Amino acid sequence: MRATDDIWILGISMTKFGKHPYLDTVDLAAEATLGALRDGGVSMADVGVIAAGCLMGAGLGIGQALQKQVGQTGVPVYNVANACATGATAIRTVVMALKAGEADIGLAVGVEKLAGAGLLAGASRKNDSSTWTPHGRYGAVAPVDGRIGTETMPGVFAQIGMEYGHRYGGTSFELFARISQKNHAHSTLNPLAAYTKEMSLEQIMNDVMIAYPNTRPMCSANCDGAAAAVLVTGERLASLSDDQRRRAVRISASVLTTDPWEPGCQVLPDVNTLTRNAARQAYETAGVGPEDLDLVELHDCFATAELVHYDNLMLCPEGGAVDFFESGAPFRDGSMPVNVSGGLESKGHPIAATGIANVWEVATHLRGEAGDRQIDGARVGLAHVIGLGSACGVHILERAG
Repeated sequence: MRATDDIWILGISMTKFGKHPYLDTVDLAAEATLGALRDGGVSMADVGVIAAGCLMGAGLGIGQALQKQVGQTGVPVYNVANACATGATAIRTVVMALKAGEADIGLAVGVEKLAGAGLLAGASRKNDSSTWTPHGRYGAVAPVDGRIGTETMPGVFAQIGMEYGHRYGGTSFELFARISQKNHAHSTLNPLAAYTKEMSLEQIMNDVMIAYPNTRPMCSANCDGAAAAVLVTGERLASLSDDQRRRAVRISASVLTTDPWEPGCQVLPDVNTLTRNAARQAYETAGVGPEDLDLVELHDCFATAELVHYDNLMLCPEGGAVDFFESGAPFRDGSMPVNVSGGLESKGHPIAATGIANVWEVATHLRGEAGDRQIDGARVGLAHVIGLGSACGVHILERAG
């Protein structure tokens, strides 16, 4: 095999997100894997490389455990972990292996069981003392939580949204709630979403406050689920059937970034800079601009996050996220539909699966197979995830033909 830059999605699948008390991570990963293989019209015998991600309860390696259930063929397995960007990192890993000529078909999988997990924190370190004493690796930096900010996810993203409003103006509790209302409305058309219930503005605003301005329906739903994608080189795709070639979706850009050095992000998270850098690189690699996108699946772990990522992904001018939302652009019938799946707030957020699930949503529209929620004529789409720590994955996909 030889190096190539032409990589396609041949098959892709996700399980229904939600509560799966009788299935473990291997069961869920196998369901998504077998679905992706069927969708692509290939088998495990065709797969030459695997990248698999699972952050909770993966044991020594979800990739090897998955093989024991769906077929052990001796191929290389990369077990990846990159916070909420784990699924996107799995895809990126397979993309790189295929581009390098290691294989001509590869499998990326992400799976998680998070139902009932409660609020997720970052790298919180227990310290009940009212004073800080230097100790261990963090001896040069005091624990953040409760001192200069928070490392609990709802608090981090609440602060990010409030900062955006302070800088550019126009935000309000009601505005953020309306973003959530949009996504819950979108979810009613997605049978694989964890929650498919429309919610009124009053219901959202009057629900339990988690971290102002995010109430419970404005937060991503911890749940169980898996997603998988079979990727193929252009050369191998050319040897496959007409139907396989017709349904294939081109990966025009696969980008992964981390934080550049900045004084602020050495202590508190910065979700903006690495996302903007990833988007810029992806647009340049794909040879498209934000104006060419027909739909976007972005990482709305909280309603506040969706607003700032309108700006970070350059869907609007800098500082123009509020105006972008008020224009109606990110609604399903708008000029730039965002999170037609229902987003993480409704579809759910089984961490390692989310990056692949966002790609699945975009690919399904580009194939014209999204049913009642189909964006007519969709040709180009973007999938985005971010994991604090921090890692950002952006994939730009294009329809075949």
